[in-house]
Amino acid sequence: MQKRNLYLMYAIALLQGMVFYGPVATLYRQAQGVSIFEITLIESISYALCIALEVPWGMVADRIGYKRTMLLCCWLYFASKLVFWQASGFGGFLAERVLLSVVITGMSGVDTSILYLCAGPQQSQHVFGVYNSLGEAGMLGAAAVFTLCVGDDYRLAALLTVFSYGAAALLSLGLAEVRPAPAAQNAPREPFARTLRATLAAPGLLAFLVAVGLLTEVHQTVTVFLNQLEYERCGMSSSAIGAVYIAATLLGLVGAFSARFTRTVGARRAARLFCALPALACLLLAATDRAALAVGGVWLLRVSNGLFQPFQARLQNQQVQSQNRATALSLHAMILDGVAIATNLAFGALAQRSLPLAFGFGAAASLAALALLRCWRRRTQLV
Repeated sequence: MQKRNLYLMYAIALLQGMVFYGPVATLYRQAQGVSIFEITLIESISYALCIALEVPWGMVADRIGYKRTMLLCCWLYFASKLVFWQASGFGGFLAERVLLSVVITGMSGVDTSILYLCAGPQQSQHVFGVYNSLGEAGMLGAAAVFTLCVGDDYRLAALLTVFSYGAAALLSLGLAEVRPAPAAQNAPREPFARTLRATLAAPGLLAFLVAVGLLTEVHQTVTVFLNQLEYERCGMSSSAIGAVYIAATLLGLVGAFSARFTRTVGARRAARLFCALPALACLLLAATDRAALAVGGVWLLRVSNGLFQPFQARLQNQQVQSQNRATALSLHAMILDGVAIATNLAFGALAQRSLPLAFGFGAAASLAALALLRCWRRRTQLV
């Protein structure tokens, strides 16, 4: 059962990574009449909705089981791509993002809980790395199809994404439950108040989560939205942007080596690198208008984030001290979403004025994450 769940989760990650419009995600929205500030505003509204939904979804997942929650979210994910395919203007893309917020909060903590419970603490970072890398592999395959076959037909790219997410939804039907039914636990269900106290009692957790949120959002905003504007500023063509996107996605596969990397360099040194490298990448992007250097900066961000995400996922799961794992991780996600709202609005406002200013903010956020991780490390023995 555990191996089957892992293989199904791997396949779902691969298919849901196949976002065929990924190389032109920002240009796609702009072609449909949405400005860069409106794009980041939609992202911030989405994160605000996520904050409202995180804990209710976590409680529902702990009550109905992780399999049913994952199944429901995979089908809603499929529906969100149908909406995106037909979206036009601010209202259409906002509607898609609202639905996506429901999905993200539903899956938040559930997918990693399934992986963590199936793999066990010792193998979890490796499993998280493979899971993330397969998502990147899906993006890579989709980017190759876009570059070689789709070209400027943005609507076709969205339709192909609908097909891949539909296939992922079908695969989710085969998942098995990993959380025991309440009747089999022979113990009363843990009250939410106790889960909240146990979660907040983790030493230095707030500093850790804010740092993770800053690093994650710097990567997300720069490599998904701002990079395309930077490439255009450097005079790159659409075909060149597509080719660079493929290479950047390929670099994201390094997540499979995250556990080996942290063992080799040491967890503390790795944590410092995961903050220093994004800061360096953002400073490079702020200072250059040369295509080669801009591409190098984005690639550096991709490598750093690919290695960082399995590392932080293991540490985050190890800090859960509650039997209601999904609820506890949803509380974590609320803090991450709050960080995301602030950073998205800042990135959007600064990018509207000047791209170098936005990249400078990314560098400052990465250095702030370094200080927060140092604060957290003084209070925990996990690193």
